[in-house]
Amino acid sequence: MGKAAALIRMRRLQIMEDKSLKNTLAGAGFNFKKQYGQNFLTDESLLGRIVDLSGAEGCHVVEIGCGAGTLTRALAQKAAFVHAYEIDKTLQPVLAQTLAGLENVEVTFRDFLKLRLDVLERELPPYRVVANLPYYITTPLIMMLLEHSLKCLSLTVMVQEEVADRLCAPPNTPDYGAITANIALYASCKKVLRVGREMFYPAPNVDSAVVRIDIQRGRLGSVDEGMYKKVVQAAFGARRKTLENNLCRTFSLSRGQTEAALESCGIDLKARGETLAPHDFVRLSTALSAII
Repeated sequence: MGKAAALIRMRRLQIMEDKSLKNTLAGAGFNFKKQYGQNFLTDESLLGRIVDLSGAEGCHVVEIGCGAGTLTRALAQKAAFVHAYEIDKTLQPVLAQTLAGLENVEVTFRDFLKLRLDVLERELPPYRVVANLPYYITTPLIMMLLEHSLKCLSLTVMVQEEVADRLCAPPNTPDYGAITANIALYASCKKVLRVGREMFYPAPNVDSAVVRIDIQRGRLGSVDEGMYKKVVQAAFGARRKTLENNLCRTFSLSRGQTEAALESCGIDLKARGETLAPHDFVRLSTALSAII
């Protein structure tokens, strides 16, 4: 089969899968809720690829926002167990159909962001998170798990492509910012798959990407996390100003104190925050801690 014919066949299969899901949703009387960012994937090949990229095989998986259960079902085929969380209780009759017969899936209808992570993790072995995230919970969810989880091994999350670019951006690029540097304190981050808007039902207005975040605590060495985050926040607080000016204002330091800290780290006095790599922020936070 030629490439063009294969693509046509894949598209036809996706249309059939979309129609099947559409019928299931309609039969259950489900109505989409814009506030939850409900856009579901149906392409089995794509779903399988996401599962493979997540490293879910043989693992316990926490899926946050299982929606209509299409990714949940794909995960269940390879994971040891899928602990799925969904905020929208009206999806219960839909999931009863799409997840029928799966004995290694448990769905909990709760807002994951409102759960006590320490209590949840008492009952869980080490796990991997897989999620198709709406924009409004992306940063809070990622930072919640990076800062407080003791058992999460990795996060494989579907986000808007522009958000993925910010999460994974290298230093000294337009997309590099505070969230990038804060993630780097706990984990490595890589964009592993681009997903066009046409792959979703209903289709959103933007393209998406899958990001894999592998947690590696202590990857930047010994560092005061609180000071590191304050320095990062200061560095990106006013991007048009120099790092020196931002640090003086944030920490109420004299010009001389700030210059001494920057020079001790080998950082140019005219540098801006986006030019610093995470290791630079570590050195700078250590130097400022000694002064403050």
